[in-house]
Amino acid sequence: MATRTSILSLVFAMMMSFTVLSGYSWARVYKVGDSEGWTAKDDVYYAWAERDYKEFHVGDSLVFEYDPIINDVTQVSGGLEYEFCDLSSPKAVYNTGHEVVTLTEPGFHYFITSNQEQCVLGHKLEVLVVQDPSSPVPPPTPSKTLPVGNTYKVGDSEGWKVYDSDFYNKWSEEKQFHVGDSLIFEYADEVNDVYKISGDLEFMTCDPTSPVAVHKTGHDLVRLTEPGVHYFITSNSGSCEAGLKLRVMVGPVPKVVLYPNFPKKVDFSAMERLNNWLKTFKPQH
Repeated sequence: MATRTSILSLVFAMMMSFTVLSGYSWARVYKVGDSEGWTAKDDVYYAWAERDYKEFHVGDSLVFEYDPIINDVTQVSGGLEYEFCDLSSPKAVYNTGHEVVTLTEPGFHYFITSNQEQCVLGHKLEVLVVQDPSSPVPPPTPSKTLPVGNTYKVGDSEGWKVYDSDFYNKWSEEKQFHVGDSLIFEYADEVNDVYKISGDLEFMTCDPTSPVAVHKTGHDLVRLTEPGVHYFITSNSGSCEAGLKLRVMVGPVPKVVLYPNFPKKVDFSAMERLNNWLKTFKPQH
């Protein structure tokens, strides 16, 4: 019986591994807090996330283990809710005692306990998730297929490394961007990155706490999929304040103007002259 149980456990583990590998070949699973789990500890989860230089990628999973009678996991949407332990608008609430949360999007992810006192003392977790360059990117659905536009290397030959408050502003103003165009950010990835942020206030204050997307490969291709203003900064506050940030205005897809096929111009005056000549010509009997 014990042998059969061991075999079944091995088969189940292999099935679980295949499930992870089939979706993300490089995905990892992290138990939050390691052997301590998700318990009422004071301000230890920041250190846990930083320990051993953890780098979380899209497709990785977090396992939260805890006593559901006295605890839970609440995922909140932003840095302010995280800092102030604000439970009023959670993204998700888990209370089974064993949660597996898959990180499906790049950016910051925030988790807290709904126990206000424990949360204020530090029972919360913030993780930064990046897009792995080897991750599978699903093809767009036909209804959302965009035209292939122009590709612009940000900063041209200078790349994404100029610390000048006006350089990227001038670079952007000289161009007309449209939906379907792409931006290429090239830089030394050990000292730089690209954060796409959501608004003008975050852009002006160089606030990277709630990014829309995070890129860290050193050669990032970003496609402009929506019209409007798009904002990009570096997470290095000093470099951002020195000018390493970009704002681009994206217009809609250019309309293709189709000209009708007009008939070729006919010299009616010549035809009229020929007809008049034929009318005047009368064969003799």
